[in-house]
Amino acid sequence: MDVMKLVLGQGMRLTTRGVFLGLLAAFWLTRWLSSLLFEVKPFDPATFSAVSLLLLVVALIACWIPARRAARIDPIQALREQ
Repeated sequence: MDVMKLVLGQGMRLTTRGVFLGLLAAFWLTRWLSSLLFEVKPFDPATFSAVSLLLLVVALIACWIPARRAARIDPIQALREQ
């Protein structure tokens, strides 16, 4: 269980930082790209939140699969094989 917490914690910490920096960059770039948008508000909160939530869910699944696999391995057997 500690291994799963470690892998999920590190992965999601990195993901939340990336989403936060991505949101800041997106807000900055929408001013530059606002002339290219067609019938979409440059600062649409629904779009920003939906994409951020989707990225967080995908990252959680991507971290959970290897964490589950790592939690199943016996540590002594893993050390013997190395």
